[in-house]
Amino acid sequence: MKIKSRTFHRLLLLMVCTAMGGFAYSQIGSISGQVSDKFEPLAGAKVELVNEGIKTICDAEGKYRFDLEPGRYLIKATYLMYESAQIEVVISFGNIHPELNFILSPGSAADEKVEIGTRFEPQTQLESPVSIDIVTQEDIISSGQLTLSQVLMYRIPSFNANRQTISDGTDHVTPSTIRGLGPDQFLVLINGKRRHASSLVNVNGTIGRGSVSTDLDAIPLAAIDRVEVMRDGAGAQYGSDAIAGVINVILKENPNVFSLVTAYQPTLAGDGTEDYFGASYGIGSGLKGFVNIATEIRRREAVNRAGDYLGNVYSDTDYVDQQLIAENRFFEQTGYENHQIMQIGAAGAFDGAVMINAEFPLENNSSVYTNGGMNYRQGRSRAFYRLPKDEQVVVRELFPNGFSPELNTDILDRSGTIGVRGKKRGWLIDLSNTTGQNRIEYTVRNTNNASMGIASPTDFYAGGFVYGLNTTNLGVSRTINGLSWIESLGIAFGSEFRAENYSINAGEEASWIDGGETLPNGDPRAAGSQGFNGFQPENKLNKRRSGGSVYGDVHWVFLKNFLVETAIRGETYSDFGDNLSWKLGTRYKWKEKWSVRGVYSTSFRAPSLHQVHFNNVSTQFVNGDAYLIGTFNNESAVSKAFGIGRLKAETSTNYSVGVTGKPFANVTVNIDGFYTRIEDRIVLSGQFGQGYEFTLNPIGVGAAQFMTNALNTGTAGVDATVSYNACYDKAHLVIVGAFNYAYTMILDSIRISDEFIGDSETLFNREEVGRIESGQPRTKAILSVNYGTKRWEFGLRNTYFGTVKYVHPADGDPANWVLNEYTGQLETRDQVFKPKVLTDVSASVKLTHGLTLVLGSNNVFNVYPDKHTHSANTINGSFQYSRRVQQFGVRGSVYYVRLRLNL
Repeated sequence: MKIKSRTFHRLLLLMVCTAMGGFAYSQIGSISGQVSDKFEPLAGAKVELVNEGIKTICDAEGKYRFDLEPGRYLIKATYLMYESAQIEVVISFGNIHPELNFILSPGSAADEKVEIGTRFEPQTQLESPVSIDIVTQEDIISSGQLTLSQVLMYRIPSFNANRQTISDGTDHVTPSTIRGLGPDQFLVLINGKRRHASSLVNVNGTIGRGSVSTDLDAIPLAAIDRVEVMRDGAGAQYGSDAIAGVINVILKENPNVFSLVTAYQPTLAGDGTEDYFGASYGIGSGLKGFVNIATEIRRREAVNRAGDYLGNVYSDTDYVDQQLIAENRFFEQTGYENHQIMQIGAAGAFDGAVMINAEFPLENNSSVYTNGGMNYRQGRSRAFYRLPKDEQVVVRELFPNGFSPELNTDILDRSGTIGVRGKKRGWLIDLSNTTGQNRIEYTVRNTNNASMGIASPTDFYAGGFVYGLNTTNLGVSRTINGLSWIESLGIAFGSEFRAENYSINAGEEASWIDGGETLPNGDPRAAGSQGFNGFQPENKLNKRRSGGSVYGDVHWVFLKNFLVETAIRGETYSDFGDNLSWKLGTRYKWKEKWSVRGVYSTSFRAPSLHQVHFNNVSTQFVNGDAYLIGTFNNESAVSKAFGIGRLKAETSTNYSVGVTGKPFANVTVNIDGFYTRIEDRIVLSGQFGQGYEFTLNPIGVGAAQFMTNALNTGTAGVDATVSYNACYDKAHLVIVGAFNYAYTMILDSIRISDEFIGDSETLFNREEVGRIESGQPRTKAILSVNYGTKRWEFGLRNTYFGTVKYVHPADGDPANWVLNEYTGQLETRDQVFKPKVLTDVSASVKLTHGLTLVLGSNNVFNVYPDKHTHSANTINGSFQYSRRVQQFGVRGSVYYVRLRLNL
């Protein structure tokens, strides 16, 4: 049969078109492009196929790519603190590899989504019923600070962290606080999972005395993508410790990006220099999983702001002492400058850290994730100088000119998380296990055990602590949309199991033994290593406890603008009992620009395993007589004899109201008022000795101190932040003003047992009251300005620290006032330290693509706290500045040069 030419051509054309169409729709296309702002690529920007649930992360060039079948797709690009953008694109035969570029504009902080404070989809400040701060990776890098605690100190007004001095282990683990509360009254999370605490109990006269804090500085800055800080009680959502708030550290997940930061930071004073090296590298992709590895090395020299010593050295007879000082050239033997005999300011330290963060997709829309790290810190600090005239503590044959004991700490911090999450029939299921351990060991050098005489070593291993935490968590959540009069309904529930372990390890025998040596008059000499007595075998322990919890959250959104959020959590502990916490929060949005919010919640803090079991006995001398001064835990016979009951949980009631708004383009306003009442706060008591001999003599102890639930406190205040973030034709401008006022007061009377009736001042004296009420600035404010062009960037930050007050324990009665040699008058040793403003400046220039040089100064005007105005507080001239209350430390001006490399 013959086919006509026209018909044949039509059939042939139809066959070719069909074949080509089939070929086109059988092959894989792609969507690729770049995400940037007006000046540079945005490495780490996230790109999402909105309706497919598929995400990827941009590389160092801001580039991304999806391999996809032909079809219609909605692409969305997001980056922290920028407005998101989305574009619809079609992959077709004529457009099989479309290129889609995004240029993002700076956004409002109110629109930035955060993960903390909700178990459902991340929500913005306009959507959240609680107040949340965000510290970005750029904030961390531009701060000029090299540890997380110091970054937050100069970015968030409600956060305080000061390095301590002459306070044993606390010199090396910085106690941090939120809203003026305790270092153990906020919770730290890593990628939403509970972080373990330090093994150190703060028993010296510092902020947070008697508390156990989390070592934020063990988390390497090089590993951090951003930090979210929720300033509100959250015990019903996260469990114990979240009384003042929650800090959530989000780790980097940037594939195919290499980052390097090096820094050299000398001081104007010539000491306290810091060196830093931090690097991170990500491999993989957002589609096939990623692994991000970060490492960090940090070295910090000690800071010494001691004054010249004015007291006696060899003899209590002045003219004899001056002659011996000259003959022995004493001040040339101490190892310090001028007439200093102590190191007062901040300890030296070396840190090395590594951290990993990874996630890999599995089948059925699920993934497995893991993160973990290790930090090793070697700290070096000094104790009070032991003078040769004090032969009770100095073996003159070993140290004819006395000695300055050196306390070295070896701190090893380890953590790890592994989990799996995925969706099943609309429910998001997350199962994880997190473990962490903190170990501190003490070595005391350049010292002696005077009771051993010339047989004494000069270096001692003094023992240490170990704390471990293992947390297993199962969370289930789901959001249901499209319900009649409810816009959306979120339901979450889950359970958590925690196992803890705390142990004390004894030091070598020479660090604590009484060797029996006496003075010529028969008085005993001090036992144990001077500067830090070793832990005795009687102090050794290995304690465990477990706890479990169940929780539920319900999240209602009515008519799109009105949110009601409820949460409840029940916890039980093997050693002290049960607790039930709950939360009711609400938020109303008005015209998509303003929202008002309020929360009422209860929270709690379980007594730490350290507070329950820490114990130590040291030898001290009073009028030539030796006394054993013991810190006794609540399980001991001594505590029971004094009527000290078992520790119970601190409980709190939290109220907050606030408003968030965008009154103008790129302007965000946040204002929050709050009140937190805490009952049964745990404190470390004073020393009970004289008058309690009937109880103490049978056990051979001269004085005793305890942990006890002695206080109720109330904290009221306000937080406010105003930010402006805008991009012009040739420049980018960010202005942020932030303010915090928090006033803590002791409510009701101090709770004491019948044994202490009439002696509440010893249990908790006026100095301890002052430490809680006025030992930290009640007012703090930060104003920062950053101006950048395509190549240059300039930064200016002013931080205002309000007054703090030192309260002497005995000077409530004018009869106890002593002579002030500066004025010649009998005066109180109480002192108010005036407000100060610290100014930081920086300038950076992009040398080449990916390489940036930064020059700057923190505290450029070399501002210091007020000096002591009463001679008695200086301890013979050595302490120019207070170590009991602090605003910002005594390092002075710091200058730095940094190199940043992103590839």
